[in-house]
Amino acid sequence: MSALIAYPKQAAFGRVLPKNKIYEHSRANTRLKDLFVKQVEQIVWAFKLAPETIHLPARPGAPEIQVFSLQLKTLELHRDVLRCIDGAIPFPIVFELAFEDRTQVIAAYKRLNESDANRWVISDYFATDWLPVGSPRTAMPVALHLGGLYEQLLYRLIPLPTRPQETLAELVARVEQVQAKQRELDKTTARLAKEKQFNRKVEINAALHALKNDIEVLNR
Repeated sequence: MSALIAYPKQAAFGRVLPKNKIYEHSRANTRLKDLFVKQVEQIVWAFKLAPETIHLPARPGAPEIQVFSLQLKTLELHRDVLRCIDGAIPFPIVFELAFEDRTQVIAAYKRLNESDANRWVISDYFATDWLPVGSPRTAMPVALHLGGLYEQLLYRLIPLPTRPQETLAELVARVEQVQAKQRELDKTTARLAKEKQFNRKVEINAALHALKNDIEVLNR
């Protein structure tokens, strides 16, 4: 399933979003502002998926879904830039990045804080590979409400298959577990390469085997 969506024309918004507006609403520090200046050419609020534009009812965690198009100055975009924009806009966002002749779709799972409905919890970011500009777009997923549409859009970005009856929140948590285990695996592999003592090598190898097994189970 492609994550490049042919969003409906009636949902087109097409407004340039000044960077200073993001700074104001996110209280961006100097470091963040420098990242925006060095890495982002322009931010366009491309589509507004809302009850009045696509005739799907809102849900508490998805009153609207925004699609932002970012024209980049560099191929690398620091995730803190996206996190800053997500922090400034009180709606779920799907980002489409563009650099030269390539494009990428990226988004985090953004949900309301269970103990404070005025705050959002933002997961790690999930992204497609870089694709050629002009790659075919697929029809927008069928959904009964904006919450369901948001989930369908995110499922196309998440690298793991869903398990029966697994919720989106549970899937995201499993992806984050895999990432944490992989970081631990990388550190353990580096320790093994430096270790000289045979007994310690045996212990570290056992730990590596356990981590690889955990990752394999989580990936299924």
